[in-house]
This record gives sequence, structure tokens and C-alpha cells, in this order.
Amino acid sequence: MHAKTHLSRILEQVATGEEVVISKAGEPVAKVVPLRPKVKRTGRGSLRGRVHIPDDFDDLPDDLADAFGMLR
Repeated sequence: MHAKTHLSRILEQVATGEEVVISKAGEPVAKVVPLRPKVKRTGRGSLRGRVHIPDDFDDLPDDLADAFGMLR
């Protein structure tokens, strides 16, 4: 396939998710790949009300605290 002649067709293929390898004299020289979609950021606090962290989350059992030298 001649890339210059068929650029529209190549772009159509890539737009559908396909990767296209462009060759010169039978040797691959480039790969045209679809761009990753942008990640929609919802902003800070987007999980507010959906995640519950118990009050004792940071409390370690005494045996574990002792193993890490955290008991006073």
C-alpha cells in the first residue's frame, strides 16, 4: 500500500482501532496507532460519600505494632 496515496484509508482503519504498519521496500518503517482516549477527570472529591474509612483504620493490633517497634 502506498501511504501517500492511501492516507485517508489508513486513517479510517486507525480510527476504528486498527494498527497499520507502513513498509518501504518490504521493510516495516512505521506503525500508525490509534490515540488513547482522554481520561475524564471528575475533580477532587469525586468519591465523596462512596468510600467509608472506619475510625479505627490506622489502629494496628498490638502484636503487629510491637513487631514494627511501634508500641510505646
